[in-house]
Amino acid sequence: MVKNSTKNKVIKPLLSIVILIGKDVDQVLLKKCIKSVDWAFEIIQVSTTDIKGSFSDWRNEGLKRAKGDWILYVDSDEEVLPDLRSEINQLISDSLNQYGAFAIPRKNIIFNKEFKYSGQYPDYQKRLFKIEALKKWTGNIHEEPDFVGKLGHLKNPIIHHKDMSIAQMIDKTNKWSEIEADLMISANHPKMNILRFISAGSREFVLRFIKQKAFLDGKEGIIYGIYQIYSRLISYSKLWEKQQSTIHI
Repeated sequence: MVKNSTKNKVIKPLLSIVILIGKDVDQVLLKKCIKSVDWAFEIIQVSTTDIKGSFSDWRNEGLKRAKGDWILYVDSDEEVLPDLRSEINQLISDSLNQYGAFAIPRKNIIFNKEFKYSGQYPDYQKRLFKIEALKKWTGNIHEEPDFVGKLGHLKNPIIHHKDMSIAQMIDKTNKWSEIEADLMISANHPKMNILRFISAGSREFVLRFIKQKAFLDGKEGIIYGIYQIYSRLISYSKLWEKQQSTIHI
């Protein structure tokens, strides 16, 4: 189901906002999200439970329904604060604007704490596009926009309320690791062995604790870094399991 709500007072040029609504959406965060963007020309809510497909399919559905000159994608657990709103309105109203797309920094709130390291900031997300520049979204999990023109970067962040319990994070890993393992099978990933498991875990450790300095976010950052290593190894473990099933067929 796709819901469109159009306001009587509109902004020139017109801005369409697309929000993906999942099955287990947090209604409190969703209401906060919608309220933070209720100044736009239209808000398009795309139900991911009513439309089969991937994140790319759902984002493309929003693109197909949008009637504005620009399109902004906001997740149901995100919030657009006034400073970001003003920046967006100013740049889309600039007739000399030569950009086809903009990446927005994202401020992630995890374990009730704003993360400044751990790869969580500035965490740029390509979300704002000229409607004529955005062709489509591609990819099953880590979707990417196919657009024409230059990519610009905004200064003000979008707020991401990434607060989940550890149990919820593990449930999410269990779900998405299946998809990641299937994608690696499709890509003919080399057979997993002890050395590849050690290599995968070591690379993730270096990424999270050396390059991204997760420990600088305190105990919350350390827990999150450990979780990311665990999540990566679960994906490779499921890849190994699927490879074993293929061998035995």
